[in-house]
Amino acid sequence: MANAQFRKPYGGSTRKLVVALDVGTTCSGVSYSILDPGIVPQILTVTTYPGQTSSGGDSKVPSVLYYDADGVLQAAGQEAENLRESGEAEDNEWIRVEWFKLHLRPKEMNASHVKDGDIPPLPANKTVVDVFADFLAYLFQCVKNYISTAHAAGETLLQSLQGSIDFVMGHPNGWGGLQQQKMRQAAVKAGLVPNVDAARRRVQFVTEGEASLYYCLENGLSSETLKIGNKIMIVDAGGGTVDLSSYCIKDLRPLTVAEVAAPGCRMQGSVFVNQRASAYLFEKLKGSIYDDPQDIENIVRCFENTVKRRFKAATEPASIRFGSRNDNEPDFGISKGILKLTGKEVSSFFDPSLNAIMDAIQEQWRAGEHVDTILFVGGFAASDYLFNSLRRELSGAGTEISRPDGYTNKAVANGAVGFYVDRIVSTRVVPTTYGTDGATLYDASNPEHVLRSESVYTDPAGDRMVPNRFFTIVSNGTTVHAEKEYTIKMHQLWQNLGGKEFTVEADVMSYSGTSVNPQWTDVESGSYHKLCTISSEVSEAIKALQPRRGNGRRTYYQLGFNVVLQFGSTELKAQISWMENVSTHRKFTTA
Repeated sequence: MANAQFRKPYGGSTRKLVVALDVGTTCSGVSYSILDPGIVPQILTVTTYPGQTSSGGDSKVPSVLYYDADGVLQAAGQEAENLRESGEAEDNEWIRVEWFKLHLRPKEMNASHVKDGDIPPLPANKTVVDVFADFLAYLFQCVKNYISTAHAAGETLLQSLQGSIDFVMGHPNGWGGLQQQKMRQAAVKAGLVPNVDAARRRVQFVTEGEASLYYCLENGLSSETLKIGNKIMIVDAGGGTVDLSSYCIKDLRPLTVAEVAAPGCRMQGSVFVNQRASAYLFEKLKGSIYDDPQDIENIVRCFENTVKRRFKAATEPASIRFGSRNDNEPDFGISKGILKLTGKEVSSFFDPSLNAIMDAIQEQWRAGEHVDTILFVGGFAASDYLFNSLRRELSGAGTEISRPDGYTNKAVANGAVGFYVDRIVSTRVVPTTYGTDGATLYDASNPEHVLRSESVYTDPAGDRMVPNRFFTIVSNGTTVHAEKEYTIKMHQLWQNLGGKEFTVEADVMSYSGTSVNPQWTDVESGSYHKLCTISSEVSEAIKALQPRRGNGRRTYYQLGFNVVLQFGSTELKAQISWMENVSTHRKFTTA
């Protein structure tokens, strides 16, 4: 807890429990903090899970589940892995589910090396929300079991706080509103919270990059590094993604940092090393007695547990022990149950990930200036080959590169609790463009308008309007302040006021394309994504409206309102505001 002195006492008026759930592609973890008023919070980690055999336990657990043919959950976590090792899962023909987190990924995150078919499928009768919910329920039960045994009067503590537990979930930098929405649905389905309204209040999200920042500030930065003006980059290399975030230290008392580049994300985590190893070995062993998919799977599993972790350099040969002394295929490099590979063969499994990470680091540098320190965290950061190669590539850049203590298993879970209690990030750089859609007044001299003349319509004021116009509120790469609101003025028209209820609404949208000034949602339509719709009943405000005269002396009514965006956390919040009886009214939602 090197920098715990920067943590303030908890300012709430009542005791609270916050639980951070880090659902990873291959492994997951849970941390928590019991918040007592006036006391500096302490972050604790769950270190025992059902089925673990090591005496001291482990703070990470496999992100694996088994279902039977009817879709009934049979096991999760380490117990699921134990069923695989014992053969019981195969004997019962249970369905193994892994890498399920990647089914949530945004469509725009699809990479050339990753196709839907590369990710293990979900059971036919399960959605990704179903599976996510089952695993969240499992993790929640694990943390409750841990607290009840690790703390004096733990059962009583849990009972007293059961209805007010707050949750923080980490997710890759490249995820946004749609993924958060599905994770909230899973939290409700898992029983973490009773309904969607409670989920909006009690479930928060943090990017894995920012969560890792909080962990590193507590565990990975020396006093020499923690200086005003110093820039640091966090590279969280996990199972599915590699997330990069860059920050500048703005103040020490209180500790305040600012994001200096839009967060980066690459789908080049450690599972893709296994994927490349599997594809290569399938070709290498074709024609041998080991070219069966199950044999290849077994060899890759042995590779993951041994060579993948120990491999250091392309100049070193590697040996994968996968069988007994009776397993021999000399023509294929197999002798006495050992498959021998050259260092160059093994390095080819890692190098696409290595190159993608280097490219992402350089992209961060281009966007946010050079950094003084790079900190590698996450399970994939444990790879000596990956770490040493990156260190060598970056040796001439004048940047200090290190791995904090305990980097392999708990950075995101611990850091997510830190995010909840500390909130030290004052500004962020938005990774995409945000805005809303609507219509604009038709201009016959504008070629873009003429192009859309067939879709022109007449509004209640008698004006000719062109639809599909995108109105930017915040552009990609903009630095946004945690406490500031970003707004755009809109209006809604009515021909008459004969209805009983009146509503205004607006869609909050993101744009992920290449244009620096996107204007039309029918251009690059696949790059626009509706994050949420904000709507509110405004009948009281309507009563005060005075009639207006439009073209052709039409009578119409107009209510102005604002679409308001806030970036106070890593989760976008959207509001709609309007004037009513000389005061401002608001309706908000999370996007």
